[in-house]
Amino acid sequence: MGWAQLRCVVSRSDSKPVATAFSTRHDSRMPKEPKWLAFCCLAILLALYAVGVVNHGVLRPIVQTLPLCVPIVMGFRGSEFAKWTALPCFIIWLASMILIWLFGIAWVYVALGRFSPIDIAMTVIVGAASAGGLFAARRWRTAVRPFSAGTVALLFGALQFLAIWASVSVAVAHR
Repeated sequence: MGWAQLRCVVSRSDSKPVATAFSTRHDSRMPKEPKWLAFCCLAILLALYAVGVVNHGVLRPIVQTLPLCVPIVMGFRGSEFAKWTALPCFIIWLASMILIWLFGIAWVYVALGRFSPIDIAMTVIVGAASAGGLFAARRWRTAVRPFSAGTVALLFGALQFLAIWASVSVAVAHR
């Protein structure tokens, strides 16, 4: 079996489907949730790129959105791991947008500077895409084992956090 032909494997001992990291389903029975997750991740990615273009800083959003590329690809391929790679990214981005909104109404002072109307519009898009992705992930029941799901979710949560942290470093922020 070649790398591109990996499929969801069925275990003989407990007759539960076991998902692999590169599982694909290319038939008409593919659930719509993986595509929803991929489109939500893509909306976040494009909104952040738009902010970068408007603010003349393209490198920062590229670094921030690197972890989102994996759930986009996996979601469009129908992999059940798309849920577990996207879920922590949605949570972190929604929490970030909520903090920005609270800063905007002067409840919390976590951000410095000013936000233009385009920045505010993009926070709404990122927040809505994150909330939509969380809703789709909640509805989607996968066959991924809990330990694997938790490990992947923790890994991608750490990757997303590190990507945002790296994007505010002096080397990336001013390019």
